[in-house]
Amino acid sequence: MFKKILIANRGEIAVRVIRACHEMGVAAVAVYSDVDRTSLHVRKADEAYPIGSPAASESYLNIQKILDVAARSGADAIHPGYGFLSENPRFAEACVEAGVKFIGPTAAAMEMMGSKTRARQAMEHAGIPFVPGTSRGLESIKQAERVAEQIGYPVMLKAAAGGGGKGMRLVHAPEQLKSALEAAASEAKRSFGDDEVYMEKAIVNPRHIEMQILADEHGNTVYLGERECSLQRRHQKVLEEAPSPIVDAHMRRHMGEVAVRVAQAANYTNAGTVEFLVDQNKKFYFLEMNTRLQVEHPVTELITGLDLVHLQIRIAAGEKLPFKQDDVHIRGHAMECRIYAEDPDDNYFPSPGKITLLLSPSGPGIRQDSGMYEGWTVPMDYDPLLAKLIGYGTDREQAIARLTRALGEYFVGGIKTNISLFRRILRDPDFQAGRLDTGFLDRMLKRKEALEVDPQAERVAVIAAGMFAALGTQAAGAGEQAAANGTAGGRVASNWKIAGRKEALTSD
Repeated sequence: MFKKILIANRGEIAVRVIRACHEMGVAAVAVYSDVDRTSLHVRKADEAYPIGSPAASESYLNIQKILDVAARSGADAIHPGYGFLSENPRFAEACVEAGVKFIGPTAAAMEMMGSKTRARQAMEHAGIPFVPGTSRGLESIKQAERVAEQIGYPVMLKAAAGGGGKGMRLVHAPEQLKSALEAAASEAKRSFGDDEVYMEKAIVNPRHIEMQILADEHGNTVYLGERECSLQRRHQKVLEEAPSPIVDAHMRRHMGEVAVRVAQAANYTNAGTVEFLVDQNKKFYFLEMNTRLQVEHPVTELITGLDLVHLQIRIAAGEKLPFKQDDVHIRGHAMECRIYAEDPDDNYFPSPGKITLLLSPSGPGIRQDSGMYEGWTVPMDYDPLLAKLIGYGTDREQAIARLTRALGEYFVGGIKTNISLFRRILRDPDFQAGRLDTGFLDRMLKRKEALEVDPQAERVAVIAAGMFAALGTQAAGAGEQAAANGTAGGRVASNWKIAGRKEALTSD
């Protein structure tokens, strides 16, 4: 087992990995940009090192700076989290060259699955079902017109190196194709430095369902069940749940077996996720593979009882999977809400600033993976994800009820958040009935009901405002002082931590 792991990330996922390290008796090393000096992951780590200015290119995306910290700290492994360098094959290769274990797949597997066109070619060779379209980039508008006519409109143009909705255009008619292709290629070039664009048949009102897999370095690969990820805004996931409301045991087994074949075709190791589009007849098609830990991994952990980060670390340390496929059982239902610092009333514009009051939910069936604390200033330089609120129940109805109750206890003062959005979603009749597709959220937000005042949100805000007015900053200061002087996991805080926390608490 590793002695010390560097977490090449920030925010809630860095905190999540640090906690796993401490549970396994492994020291955790944090890195931070100038603006993240007082972040929660810095406080939680055993050691922390600065890596530069707020710009990601100068800090969290700077491979050499991160490897320099690994050498200085004596870390023998690096966990990349998600985002930043997590799917960068050059980083994985650089770790190997530096003699540091990368906790993830090989650079070769990343290369294969990182390009959607190369992945489609590999899956075509392996006999994996995927959406009809091209397996290579479009070379001309004439080729695009010919392919679109063959597979039929509507079609979807996608950046080969894309993600997060960048370089994507939905085309309904031939006269739209030329301008859409030019726009997709231009955006792909700006976003990824690669203007390769391919075409797929657009599936009308699909569901987005993904399958979690694990593969050790001894040839063993298993699937851990599916996650429903159809609730999206601008092609970005908002709420995920497991299992999917429409997947039965037969479909789960079939989809899982295909996901394992995808992983094996790529010689994949560690944790990964195979994503599928599912049409209205429950026929599924390979979409892509994410070669990292997913944001929504907690819902799979809750329904399987497995700790994916522990398993990632153990696999990277050379251990075999401690179970077989028949040992994986799904129990209950879990849902995850991504809590962002953004304003739902202002087109979800980012809302950085100081958190003046934080009321966190708890109770039966509630888990919170968070990177924030009261008094922390949310920077404007990175993705605005603050925390993930996860509800678990014996069935979907109980998971919704518990999550609804928890959202009613949740309040973040000083900044705007999207908590009200989830209250709207959970009380929507179509959501409660499991009638979902990738267009669900856009339709819901356009309805007049979505503009109604949320009485529960008003009640929580009034109570929180009253508490804050009564307590003032004294209670917040006492809580922060307790955190500064406290211990973590039964360990006495180091002098470095105490000094760092005092500095953080006295800085503006």
